[in-house]
This record gives sequence, structure tokens and C-alpha cells, in this order.
Amino acid sequence: MKQLRFATALVVALALGVTGCGRDEGTAGSGGQPAGKQIAEGKARGEITVWAMGAEGEKLTALAADFTRENPEAKVNVTSFPFDAAHDKIATAIAGRQTPDVSMMGTTWMGEFAKTGAFDPTPTGLFDKSTFFEGAWNTTVVDGTSYGVPWYVETRLIFHRSDLAAKAGVQKPTDWPGLTDFVTGMKDKGGAKWGIYLQPGGTGAWQTFMPFAWQAGADIMRDGKFTLDTPEMQKALEYYASFFKQGLASAQLAPEAVGSGFIKGEVGAFVSGPWHMGILREDGGAALEGKWDVAQMPRNKAGTSFIGGSDLVVYQDSKNRDTAWKFVQFLTTAAAQQKLYELVGSLPSVQESWQSGKLADDPFLKAFGEQLKDAKSAPAIATWEQIADVIDDGIERVVRGVSDPATAAKEMQSKASSIGTGS
Repeated sequence: MKQLRFATALVVALALGVTGCGRDEGTAGSGGQPAGKQIAEGKARGEITVWAMGAEGEKLTALAADFTRENPEAKVNVTSFPFDAAHDKIATAIAGRQTPDVSMMGTTWMGEFAKTGAFDPTPTGLFDKSTFFEGAWNTTVVDGTSYGVPWYVETRLIFHRSDLAAKAGVQKPTDWPGLTDFVTGMKDKGGAKWGIYLQPGGTGAWQTFMPFAWQAGADIMRDGKFTLDTPEMQKALEYYASFFKQGLASAQLAPEAVGSGFIKGEVGAFVSGPWHMGILREDGGAALEGKWDVAQMPRNKAGTSFIGGSDLVVYQDSKNRDTAWKFVQFLTTAAAQQKLYELVGSLPSVQESWQSGKLADDPFLKAFGEQLKDAKSAPAIATWEQIADVIDDGIERVVRGVSDPATAAKEMQSKASSIGTGS
């Protein structure tokens, strides 16, 4: 989920535990609806309540108004609240069976809340998953069943000072050796104090690290089992730590200092999401214009990045299931997706939305659109936040020289296996 400044953009809030809510866990039809039941044809009618967070929540009423113009017998009540209150609010609602009809859902929360049996499985035939970015659709799938649809997405690119790169005579990197040479050049010849900022550990470091792991051919899980101790994972840890060992990245640089350091030319590059385009334009102003660019993630075995964003879910206890799903369907039309981008800058999950307008013409946005074709998410498991902590800790131990990559990978695997998936 999107944050608005560098320090908070680099971390995700620790999710609190969720209690059971009286449903039969793992039973898709426990709310009275069979798994994947189709909805009625025709116009939407009746009232629904929708919960949404952040800027998207604040602007959702505009999209709801468009929906009710097309469906005059329907009424959409939108409740908007901050991201930092969302997890507990949703957990409490599920526990008390006081859920709305529809809500936004952070992609990394899907596994946790789907396991409670609170979500209505996606109706059969209502959506064509091929219209969405594959990585985005996969965020909705828990144990083989889709429980919603992607609403908006984000992925990570390498933001860099193009003027420092030009001064150093280095080109945009396309692979791992190229990235090392690129940031080395900006440090040694371009005038940057640090070639790149990479999160050295702590909450949310996995979001910066895992793209490199996926690029190396590693994964968090395969066939329902953790795979955190593979040679590929060790290779990724070694490569990530090499930037710190070579003095290209700092383990002491505070996250809140990175943005100003980049604007001053002290930091040559960092990994972040689309919200940072607005931050750099606002904070850097005319003095920074034309001096920065973005690059897609470098390739090793792959060029994969992280995909995040938010999904839309319908709850089993919805009293107006058909209209709830029709509203979700409306929000994932190309027109509604483009309007959401125009309202708040959220990137569409529907690929067709990228084929016209600014999303097709802006070179920065096009780079994000291309990267979204090769992006992965965290596994949809109930214990994900605990597993994320394990990976964050392993990254930090390697970066700070407390553990070597092989030892850290074994420790991550052991701890993750002890925690389990919550199934």
C-alpha cells in the first residue's frame, strides 16, 4: 500500500494478530453462498457499504457517483479512513461479523483474512483474469481460490540521478553487473557520496530485497513449502550485501535522509515505487527537473520486481452480494481505472487502461507499466507478517556482517518452517 514520503514508503506497518470470527475456516460457502456463485444479470439495485483507505478512499465517492448514474436504483455508501487504522478495523469487523459489503484490501493481508472465511470467492465467469497484470491477479488467490480482484497496483523501479550517470559515463543498467558498475560510476566519477540506497534491514526491507531474490531464481515458497535456504537465495543475499561491503550503499543512512540526499546529488539511486515521481517533482522542483530518471529492475535469471497495491473484496456476510460484485466489476473497467489514476495517481491493474492517454505516453509511467509485466507479490498465507519479519532480520544480519549468506538463509528457513503458514 502506497505511502507518501520516503521514510514511510520504505516500510510497511506491522500487522496485529486476528482472532477467529465464528466461521468454518476454509469453507468457502460458510456465509451461505457457494464458492464462485454467479451473480444476477441486469442493473444493480439496493444499498451497499464500501470501506476504503487513503487517497483512494477519499476519492471513491466520485467513482461511486458514476456507478449510480448507470444504476439509478443502487446506492453506495463510502466510508474512508487512514491506512494505519485499516488492519485493526477490518479485523474487528470480521471478528464481530459487522463487515461492509465491499472493502479495499492490502495485498499482503489477503492470506491472513481469507483464512478466516470472511471473503466471498470471486464469482465464476465475472472477470477475465488475463485482463489484469498476472502478478496483480495472483495477489487475490489463496489456496487456489480467488477472493477478489486487483484494484490498483504499484511496483518498484530504480530511481537514479541521470545527470550523475552522464557525468560518470555509465548507461542505465540492464543486468546485475551493470547495476554494480552503474552505481560505482556515480560514486567514483559522478560525485555521489553513496551510489545507491538499499534498505539495510528492519521492517519492510523484504520489499527491496525480494526482487533481487526473484531475479536470482529464488522464491519464498514453492509447492506449499518454504524455500528460503536455496543456493539462489544465498546468491541474492550475497549480491545485496555486496553494495554495502563495497561502500556503495550505507547501512547507517537514515531513510528520511535519502530523499534530500538524492535531490542534493549525495545519493545516486534508490529503489522505490510510483509515488516517488510526485515527491521528487514537488520537493526537487525546477532545480531537479531533467536530472533524474527511472530504470527497470536489472536481470539475472529474470528481471522481476515486487508488485503491491490493493485488491477489492466482497464479504460473505454482504446483504447485497450482487450489487457489491457489480460495483467491484465497475471499478475494474478501463474507464474507471483511468479515472482513478486521474484522481489520485494510482496505477491501474487492468492492462487495457495503459494503452491510451498519459499512461501510454509518459516515459516514466511506461517504465512502470513494462515492469508490471514481470512482478511478483508475497505469498498469500495467514502468517505472512511473521515471515516478513524473519526475512527482514536475515537481510539485516547479512548486511551488517553478523551472518554470512548461507547461515542467514538456513536460519530464515528454520524460523519460517517453525512459524508455518497458518493453514
